[in-house]
Amino acid sequence: MSGKGVAAGLALLFLLTACTGQTPPRAEAVRATEAGTSACAHPPRGTDPGPQTPVTIDVVEQAYLCILAYHYSGATLDARSLLLAGFAAFTQELNRAGHDLPEATMPALGGDRAADWAAFEAAYRRVTGRLPDDGELREKLAAATLRAVVAALGDNHARWAPGRRPPPGYYDGDQYGLGLRTSLRAQVGENPGVALPPLFVTAVLGGAAEKAGLRPGDVIASIDGSAPFIGGQVTSAAIAALYPQYPQADPVRLQVRREGSSRTVTLKPGLFQPDPDAVRPVTAKVLDDDVAYVRLGGFGPDAADRVLKEIARLRAGRTLTGLVLDLRGNGGGSPNEVNRLLGGFAHGEVTAYLCRVDGTCDTMRTDDTVPLVGLPLVVLIDRGCASACEHFGSVVKDLRLGTLVGTRTAGAMPGPAEPYLLGNNTVLTLPSRRHLAPGREVIDRIGVAPHHHVPPAAKDAAAGRDAALAKALTLLRG
Repeated sequence: MSGKGVAAGLALLFLLTACTGQTPPRAEAVRATEAGTSACAHPPRGTDPGPQTPVTIDVVEQAYLCILAYHYSGATLDARSLLLAGFAAFTQELNRAGHDLPEATMPALGGDRAADWAAFEAAYRRVTGRLPDDGELREKLAAATLRAVVAALGDNHARWAPGRRPPPGYYDGDQYGLGLRTSLRAQVGENPGVALPPLFVTAVLGGAAEKAGLRPGDVIASIDGSAPFIGGQVTSAAIAALYPQYPQADPVRLQVRREGSSRTVTLKPGLFQPDPDAVRPVTAKVLDDDVAYVRLGGFGPDAADRVLKEIARLRAGRTLTGLVLDLRGNGGGSPNEVNRLLGGFAHGEVTAYLCRVDGTCDTMRTDDTVPLVGLPLVVLIDRGCASACEHFGSVVKDLRLGTLVGTRTAGAMPGPAEPYLLGNNTVLTLPSRRHLAPGREVIDRIGVAPHHHVPPAAKDAAAGRDAALAKALTLLRG
């Protein structure tokens, strides 16, 4: 490697240390520099990194080194698990494309990360060197390999995906899909194994569902002729059909039951403008007995201040007796916004521990610049409450700041993820520290259990009843 290349590698290493406040594991950083391959870097703030280019085996190597250097398990991870998953996906994609070869055999791996990668790369290049000169095929092979390497971490905050362009005809605020929400999303969260039958509509947002006359409480008995649950487990086909991703455009045939009758409707995925009330980040109103109700859809920018302003607005000219904070379906967002909102309910408290693999931890704390709200608090949660939402719920529970009502949360809280830019201008996100709740318990894969379990029911949705909210009001009155 040239002196210029070494200098560039060391400069990148310094940049990474400055950006993250951490030094990458020395072995991986040194090997990456010596090989002329950078582990990865944070995307430059406020600049466009440029158009994406095809995924290659060099980009896969970069992601592999990035995981070993910056994922919180990287220092102790058996890297062979990543390479095995990657090669399995590579051969599956070869077979799918009709180009399987006898040379596509996994090499022996001995546990040395650098030597194992060299063996993996040599086998990969040996196979691809015999393939037709087809850029699209090579792109698919490399992308499948990279996606599998990341998935092998088993971490729902470790993600890689090429950017998606908006669908043709997209206008600001459009959504793509069938135009409905179902009990599947609320119960499943990040773990399909927790979904419970029956499957029913919880909200109609617009689009095809609205045109077909679907209503909350409609039970979906079959999807494209198949039951959504088999052996008590929701099928992956049901999830894919109900929540299609662009450019998927195949119509979905649903058998729907309502009040003893049954009918079949066909919904075609497409762009639609959702009901503004259904997607507004924060909604607020005063309920019976002067209880404030605030629904927060996500912990996005200024989320905490929006909630606090709504509480202050509802308080003007009246004496509130309690607060219901509805976090059902809240997919998460910024931990800083969580800590700021928690500052309205407690001061001087630790809200989470962010721990490295060596056991050392940093603390997150309440934002004590926020005035205390001073109201009895009930928080509504469900399987759609994930990540930062679970951070909030775990603090409320552990510090006894209020009462949780609903169902267990998603269990999608490994730790806050940071973005890293790969050489083809795609972004890999990785948690560098593991999240523990104030009681030092793990939330990831487990979720936060409510004090009062109140699951959704089709009959309640059909009648416009909200059993969880009713329970919250009963608790506040008591």
